[in-house]
Amino acid sequence: MTEITPPPAHSSLRRLVPRIFSRAAPREGLEQLVRTVRAHHPKGDIAIIDRAYQTASRAHAQQKRQSGEPYITHPLAVAQILAELGLGPRAIAAALLHDTVEDTSYGLDQLTAEFGDEVAMLVDGVTKLDKVKYGDAAQAETVRKMIVAMSRDIRVLLIKLADRLHNARTWGFVPPEKAAKKATETLEIYAPLAHRLGIQAIKSELEDLSFAVLHPKLYAEIDSLVTQRTPQREQYLQTVIDAVESDLRELRIRGRVMGRPKQLYSVYQKMVVRGREFDDIYDLIGIRVLVTTVRDCYAVLGSIHARWTPLPGRFKDYIATPKFNLYQSLHTTVIGPGGRTVEIQIRTHEMHQQAEFGVAAHWKYKERMAGGKADAKALDNDMAWLAHISDWQAETADPGEFLDSLRFEIGAKEVYVFTPKGRVIGLPAGATPVDFAYAVHTEIGHRTMGAKVNGRLVPLESTLSSGDVVEVFTSKNPDAGPSQDWLTFVKSTRARNKIRGWFTKERREEAVEQGKDAIARAMRRQNLPLQRLMGQDAFTEVAHQLRYEDVTALYAAVGEGHVSTQSVIEKVTALVRAEEDTSTGPIQLPAVGRSRQKRDSDSGVLVRGAPDILVKLAKCCTPVPGDEIVGFVTRGSGVSVHRSDCTNVESLMRDPERLIEVSWAPTTKSLFLVQIQVEALDRAGLLSDVTRVLSEHHVNILSASVQTNNDRLALSRFVFEMGDTVHLDRVLNAVRRIDAVYDVYRVTSS
Repeated sequence: MTEITPPPAHSSLRRLVPRIFSRAAPREGLEQLVRTVRAHHPKGDIAIIDRAYQTASRAHAQQKRQSGEPYITHPLAVAQILAELGLGPRAIAAALLHDTVEDTSYGLDQLTAEFGDEVAMLVDGVTKLDKVKYGDAAQAETVRKMIVAMSRDIRVLLIKLADRLHNARTWGFVPPEKAAKKATETLEIYAPLAHRLGIQAIKSELEDLSFAVLHPKLYAEIDSLVTQRTPQREQYLQTVIDAVESDLRELRIRGRVMGRPKQLYSVYQKMVVRGREFDDIYDLIGIRVLVTTVRDCYAVLGSIHARWTPLPGRFKDYIATPKFNLYQSLHTTVIGPGGRTVEIQIRTHEMHQQAEFGVAAHWKYKERMAGGKADAKALDNDMAWLAHISDWQAETADPGEFLDSLRFEIGAKEVYVFTPKGRVIGLPAGATPVDFAYAVHTEIGHRTMGAKVNGRLVPLESTLSSGDVVEVFTSKNPDAGPSQDWLTFVKSTRARNKIRGWFTKERREEAVEQGKDAIARAMRRQNLPLQRLMGQDAFTEVAHQLRYEDVTALYAAVGEGHVSTQSVIEKVTALVRAEEDTSTGPIQLPAVGRSRQKRDSDSGVLVRGAPDILVKLAKCCTPVPGDEIVGFVTRGSGVSVHRSDCTNVESLMRDPERLIEVSWAPTTKSLFLVQIQVEALDRAGLLSDVTRVLSEHHVNILSASVQTNNDRLALSRFVFEMGDTVHLDRVLNAVRRIDAVYDVYRVTSS
């Protein structure tokens, strides 16, 4: 039995869609390219194009396209597309070199040395865009935003669009599955980008080529329908053109009348998506009239409406109100000869250039500026159309500003970076590797310990740019967690909330247990009745006194070092003593000597040669560990400890025999008074915000004073207890971030 081999998929595609099997002519390519560039830029630097072609030819010498052609035919075709758009020699050179850095051993540093920073910047931008991975359709808008955000220069986008266009012309040589994926990507990302930039020539061809690959039979059927009607259509079209040309001669207007090329994808959209019959589609018969001035546009419109009856609701004036992509033209549909509808577009030659080439047309004028003031004046005239972007509500002076407007219009207020596997992550502008880690997964964020950006180790607070490849390193320690310092530089709300949540929730249980254990150990050391005291409501009352919600919150505060254990125990025993009935008997408190020793220990200060003496921290300067201190023996009140720069020390020096050497020895039971001053511009809710932040950091406020001067400057002082002085910096930084606060600092003298 003879086995019948089915024809390959490529053969049916070649029969249905021959246009995706195009080949190039490399021998004539360079000469044609140079001729096209000279037509737009007679004084342009052609030498750089020749050097770029020679460099690209050498770099790609051993490479072939899937069509079997030499690889150089691709960059040459891309350059030709851009030359026809009117781009200058440097952009053309970048187009010739756009694949060298990514696909050959020719490096970016070498390219910069040989062709300069501008060409290198364009090539590098295209190289980064080539790394964009497209996933499902839901990601299309994100990828579109990313591509715009990554492009520092509008020409990078133009080179990428031209690159995609030439690749689309050769999709017939790649596997059908890959071609279909590329076609979907093109319809959802690159064709809309070309539309945003107003480049109708590229947008239309990309849509038709994608349509041909995705629906070859429908494409062939519509193409056949159009072809069958071509003879009658051309005959009818010529009748309409002759009539309009007659009107132009009568008006003495110099103009050009032509038929409009048919876009098969547009016909498909109207037939399949909108459910229209082929014979009912208005723009199957359409003409375009090109004239010299805007005045002529309206004159031609009047003559056409005088000759044929216009259809109601079909007139659009895009000259007075341009479209968002800078498109300008007059549109009207009339009942033409034989009662058939004819769609007519009327525009100036300049408007036609803008409609076909969009923002790309600007570069043809921009690169003429080097010629002098006259050229600059011509630029101003040529670029007057940029002032009509009514939808963007912005005037644009150059392509850089235009790109900024484009970024704003499509909402690209983010940076877009890659995971090592190519996944796109959108982050707020100014984001860091920590923001990236939390965007990937919360646990990855919590365990982050280092990061690489584009293969290089960077600090975690480094700012990311669009196109960066980010890799984070995580700790294997099960107890690993974020640092509170991260809150000072993360930009995303997600990262900030997750970090705060970790400290307030993930570690809460551990802090509660640590606080409970610390209180229990301290009570056992002082021979206090542990079970009796902890079983009563005194702890709940003390929690409320210290402004905590419940006992659990109090234990957590002790565990985190915000409140000293001894302070809690003293308050609890005082409450129990007041509530206890006399018949119960006194609470067993430690002996006097032991109490002195404990109070000495609570102060966090050791007195040389007198370990059991009572020590008090002076309230005039509120010293804390780290401050230079001096001790002064008082009459009946032990040793008073002052900061060495306290204003009262000078008077104490008059009795040098009463000075005594002291040193810091803080413990977990130590408690210190801290006084801070907050300086801010007065506003409603300021005091509430400050106290809220202090409360969030578990600060027990003992006193507060607020005053506002005539300049509306609010000065607030707060005195509070603190068990861990390291916590003070965090408190000050948190208060400093409050809106309208311009300074906050510790006060060390009354």
